[in-house]
Amino acid sequence: MRAALNLRIELTRASHRLHAAGWVANHDGNLTARLGPGRFLATPTAVSKGAMREDWLIVVDAAGRLIEGRRRPFGELDLHLACYRGRPEAQVVCHAHPPTATAFGVAGVDLAPIPLPEAVVSLGRVPTLPLAPPRSPEGSAAVERAAAEHDALLLSGNGVLTLGADVEQAILRMELVEHLARILLAARALGGARELPGAMMPALRAAREKAGLGPKKPASGEGQ
Repeated sequence: MRAALNLRIELTRASHRLHAAGWVANHDGNLTARLGPGRFLATPTAVSKGAMREDWLIVVDAAGRLIEGRRRPFGELDLHLACYRGRPEAQVVCHAHPPTATAFGVAGVDLAPIPLPEAVVSLGRVPTLPLAPPRSPEGSAAVERAAAEHDALLLSGNGVLTLGADVEQAILRMELVEHLARILLAARALGGARELPGAMMPALRAAREKAGLGPKKPASGEGQ
């Protein structure tokens, strides 16, 4: 009970952070967190994240049906649920529209190369998913596949999705995606960002794995 209460506080504060950072506008953006098997805490539809209150949060099941709360689920809940299906260890999903990163998506430009060694360790690659109609099976399927391999996804025409082991990690990953987008955009005026040397990558990937970041690898013999 106490953990669920703390999670309500965290999601509400994170909603305010998204709005204060300028990563959402109007009713944009949403946050969800896993409560237990088939139960997810979620921000509701049609509210400004800057005005979010703890008692507005709702609980939905794995099919997106409302099971607790007085407000309605948001329309793109299918994308969050797809993330949880793709990454069973994910505990939090954040969807926002940070302007620079979102601009890369609407322009059809990949968020690449990742020019900072620290970002390779903290985030890995950020794929750009093709434009899909809202609430479409193909859009959800693409998100589920990509979430299985990545911590952050750039959605063409629909902002950014980040996954985390907790609320703070999901928000920090959103922050890093926007930071990288701003660096890449600024670097274009100087001739473009340089790709990190290939010889550097194995050590960076090993550091990422050692830190327990990225998709959880099945234990030996698991799934056999």
